[in-house]
Amino acid sequence: MSVVLTKANRNDITQLLPLLDAVPGVYGKTGRPRKRPQAVQGDRGYDSQPHRDELKKRGMKPLLARRGVPHGSGLGKSRWVVERSLAWLHDFRRLRVRYERRADIHQALLKLACAVICHDCLIRSFC
Repeated sequence: MSVVLTKANRNDITQLLPLLDAVPGVYGKTGRPRKRPQAVQGDRGYDSQPHRDELKKRGMKPLLARRGVPHGSGLGKSRWVVERSLAWLHDFRRLRVRYERRADIHQALLKLACAVICHDCLIRSFC
């Protein structure tokens, strides 16, 4: 899991590549750890040909909904996982309303909340 903290008025597309660069390696299996996901899913806000080309160049399959095309891309079947995870982050009051002025403290709380969510998922085995 990877998290990038930005200002509220930043476009999501500007943070796509930095977010993918922040994904840590997956260890556990023998051999070199996999550092990149096989595919990247995104809504219409991420639809951009230069970003599609960059994802392909990095060896990732872009599963991005296209603008101007009717709904029915099939991304909604797995998008609920993202929306559910964001709802879990809003369960932490200090993340729902930002009280900290310093970004490093807010990012630390965000990463701590992600760790707690992952821990709960592993304990309950339902994620």
